[in-house]
Amino acid sequence: MDQMTLVRDRGDALYEPVSRLMTREDWERNFEDDIRAILRLKRERNAVILAHNYQTPEIFHCISDIRGDSLALAREAQRCEEQVIVMAGVHFMAETAKLMNPEKTVLIPDSMAGCSLAESITAENVRALKAAYPGVPVVTYVNSSVAVKAETDICCTSGNAKKVVESLGVPRVIMIPDEFLAKNIQNETGIEMLTWPGHCEVHERFTPLEIRQYRRMHPGVVVLAHPECPPEVVAEADYAGSTAGMMEFVAVKQPAKVLLVTECSMSDNLAALNPAVEFVRPCNLCPHMKRITLPAIRRALETMQEEVTIPDALFPQARRAVERMLAV
Repeated sequence: MDQMTLVRDRGDALYEPVSRLMTREDWERNFEDDIRAILRLKRERNAVILAHNYQTPEIFHCISDIRGDSLALAREAQRCEEQVIVMAGVHFMAETAKLMNPEKTVLIPDSMAGCSLAESITAENVRALKAAYPGVPVVTYVNSSVAVKAETDICCTSGNAKKVVESLGVPRVIMIPDEFLAKNIQNETGIEMLTWPGHCEVHERFTPLEIRQYRRMHPGVVVLAHPECPPEVVAEADYAGSTAGMMEFVAVKQPAKVLLVTECSMSDNLAALNPAVEFVRPCNLCPHMKRITLPAIRRALETMQEEVTIPDALFPQARRAVERMLAV
C-alpha cells in the first residue's frame, strides 16, 4: 500500500463517524488538520480527552476518548491512566476531574467556558442557607464551583439526583443551585426541597407551549426532556432524564421520531449513532460549551494551558462531597 493510499484510508476512518452529518469536503476543509494534530499531540503528551455529550460532533466523535454526561465523566476521570486530562466541557467539569486526579495535569481549553448554574451561587450563599436551616443536609448539583462543593454534604448529577436524595433518608433537603432540578426531584420523591433560584440558561427557555406545538407539527414524536427544564415542561415529555439516560432511551427504544428538549448538539451526536431515528431539532445552544473548539483543544495540548488548580483549603471537603456521590 503506497503512502497516499494509507493516508486516505486513515482519513476515511476519521471521517466515517460524522459522515452522516457533514460532507467529506466540509470535514477536510474545516476539521481534518486540527483532528490529525490533536491525535498526534495526545500521543506525545500522554493525554486523554473527556468530552461531554453537548460537544459538537467533530469533537465528540473524532477526537474524544471518553464521552458522557457529568456523572460518567466524573467516574471515568478516576480511571484515567494518562498523565494529562483535557476536559472538552465546561469549567466545573474540569474542576471535578482535578478533584479526582490531584496528581495529574487537567486542562480546560477555554477557562471562560462557564455555566449559568455554577455562577448563580457562592459559598457564602450556601453558608447562609445552612444557617437558616440548621441540620438539613445540602445536596449540590455538580454544576457548581469547587468552593460551593466544599460547603456541601454530597453532590449529585441529573443522572443520579433521585438516588442521592433518597439515600439520605430524610424528609427535607437543601438542593442547590438548580431550582428546576430540585422541583422535579421533589415531584418524583415527595421529599421537600429547599431550593435556590439558579437555572440553566439553555433549559429554562423551553416552554410547554413549544412542546405542544412540536407535537402538532410532528405527530407521533417522542419527547425526551432534561430535568433541568421547568417542571411544567418535564410534565409534557414522554421521558425525562440525563443526557446519558436520553442516549440509552434512543439506543434501546429506537423511536421513529424524537424531540430532545436539551442542548441541540445532543441531537447531532445521537443522529450519527442512530441512523434509523429522525431527530426534530429545537436548537438551544449552550454558549459556554461552544467555547470548546478543535483549535482550542489543539492549542491546549500544544501549550499545556489552561491548567486547572484547586486551593488546598477547599480540596478535602469538595472531594469528599464528590466521592460520596460516586459511592451512591
